[in-house]
Amino acid sequence: MRTLAYGSWPSPIDAALAAAHDGHPEWVGFVGDETWWTEPRPEEGGRRTLVRCRADGTEESVLPAPWNVRSRVIEYGGLPWAGTVVDSRPLVVFTHFADQRLYRYEPGGRPRPLTPVSEVGGGLRWAEPLLDLERGEVWCVLEEFTGEGPGDVRRVLAAVPLDGSAASDRDAVRELTDARHRFVTGPRISPDGRRAAWLAWDHPRMPWDGTELVLADVGADGRLHGARTVVGGPKESVAQVDWSADGRLLYASDRSGWWNLYRDGRPLCPREEEFGGPLWKLGHRWFAPLDNGLIAVVHGRGATALGILDPETGEVVDAAGPWTEFAPTLAAHGERVVAVGASPRTAHEVVQLDTRTGRARVTGARHTDPVDPAHYPEPQIRVFTGPAGREVHARVYPPHHPGCVAPGDELPPYVVWAHGGPTSRAPLVLDLSIAYFTSRGIGVAEVDYGGSTGYGREYRDRLREQWGVVDVEDCAAVAQALAAEGTADRARLAIRGGSAGGWTTAASLTTIDVYACGTIIYPVLDLTAWASGETHDFESRYLESLVGPLAEVPARYAQRSPAAHADRITAPFVLLQGLDDVICPPAQCERFLARVKGRQVPHAYLAFEGEGHGFRRAGTLVRALEAELSLYAQVFGLTPPGVPTLELAP
Repeated sequence: MRTLAYGSWPSPIDAALAAAHDGHPEWVGFVGDETWWTEPRPEEGGRRTLVRCRADGTEESVLPAPWNVRSRVIEYGGLPWAGTVVDSRPLVVFTHFADQRLYRYEPGGRPRPLTPVSEVGGGLRWAEPLLDLERGEVWCVLEEFTGEGPGDVRRVLAAVPLDGSAASDRDAVRELTDARHRFVTGPRISPDGRRAAWLAWDHPRMPWDGTELVLADVGADGRLHGARTVVGGPKESVAQVDWSADGRLLYASDRSGWWNLYRDGRPLCPREEEFGGPLWKLGHRWFAPLDNGLIAVVHGRGATALGILDPETGEVVDAAGPWTEFAPTLAAHGERVVAVGASPRTAHEVVQLDTRTGRARVTGARHTDPVDPAHYPEPQIRVFTGPAGREVHARVYPPHHPGCVAPGDELPPYVVWAHGGPTSRAPLVLDLSIAYFTSRGIGVAEVDYGGSTGYGREYRDRLREQWGVVDVEDCAAVAQALAAEGTADRARLAIRGGSAGGWTTAASLTTIDVYACGTIIYPVLDLTAWASGETHDFESRYLESLVGPLAEVPARYAQRSPAAHADRITAPFVLLQGLDDVICPPAQCERFLARVKGRQVPHAYLAFEGEGHGFRRAGTLVRALEAELSLYAQVFGLTPPGVPTLELAP
């Protein structure tokens, strides 16, 4: 065992290794008896490929580069593919990221476009495809831009011919609904084919504030008739809807204060835990009905488990296995359930559960240790006390190395990680980006500040009109508690975050004196501009709940914006931004930097061509991690071996 200062431990987890393992499998489904899913390829420009797992267990990437199976609906995207078997061969439709067209694909051939290219605004975008072979169509969500502005957009349910006749003819796309609602999810069709259900909501609500469950009759002509709201409203969030095998309506609603499951209006398993979550992407699924009447569920308080719910008894039996977290993607086929699970010792894997035997096993994207797992961090699940005695949930990852310890009188540096959203949370999974720091002797604390999901609506609502206050206070409370208990060095605390976490980082550095430095990643920095058209349509009214209506509290927008108070920042920082980001555009960073200029604050700005909101390319991920570590090394006086020095300009 070597005795070396914190931050100087040699680690086999370099930035390239962490970048190679960024992202995880998503959007699982069945094509016949086979399991298919999407999977990231950071080394291939960040594209997502479609993977199939054959009956013999072999995996293959179905589509070669440059095909990129990813939708841009509401910018965060949604379920981008659907498949079935026709004449013993797979038939798949998918959205290609580059042009957002819907394509038809059969293995052995080339993808054929089903939808036209639009020259207006962001074009035509598609999500949550549902194959209807009887009518020769695919039903899905259509997002259509009607002008050049981010708000010039309409969303409807639409039917696209599978024969390709709409590939150059917009009029051949059959619209199933009018555009009375600003946002809609894809339709779920009842087992008898006579009814369709979907979710809808309107500005200024976000889907976790309130949604409506809409029900319509499917006529013999293939049209939807008599659409009516049957559940939900401005203060009730319905996160998902589906049908039981016997034709009863299933949905996850937070009417009790927790997203619980209901069948035809009756609660199936009333608990103070979540059976749903925030609908950041269209097609997220927290439950999947089985043919035998049971329901597969992703549920929990904080971390999530995969279970089988018996709706007659309300009993849930969780799948045995090492997984401590399941993503909101599920599919059921017969008595089989497929999901995506992970743990602090394993990255996300495709997991299959046989409900007859109760056996769960990995069937795809199997985790293999790229290094000795002795270098992985060992998380501690903690609850801290914040202002006014409120609970603050967090995961603490102390520095950890199998062959190194620090001198006995030294306390480690710590970085507080603020998650994005902000209506989201930090999952309890193996993240090599965290291991990149902990294996070098730098602790990490992921904070589920007030406003995070997974702990009920009351916890989620703590951030209402308090963004930039509660999140900042809760992160600081965790940092200061770690220092007070002797876990962290009070003089060597940092904060970092992306998107809404970038906002929390910048807001912290401009309002409180807790952190010695910070890493700000594709952030919101100027509330007034962001609320006045400088972001995409989905979140364009989000600040009304997070901050308050701009017309009523304009001073609050200025008061809380880091861009308005850049003169207060004294701590060194690095700012990382994608130049193609339409959610948090580079203009926000540029105005912030203009106000920092000349203030003698050491900082660096790295802007990445071809990157949007969320870095996906291996080269970008490497540069970003190394820049962040170099910042901490320079500010904290660390000597991590083999890390390029980032030039900090005053």
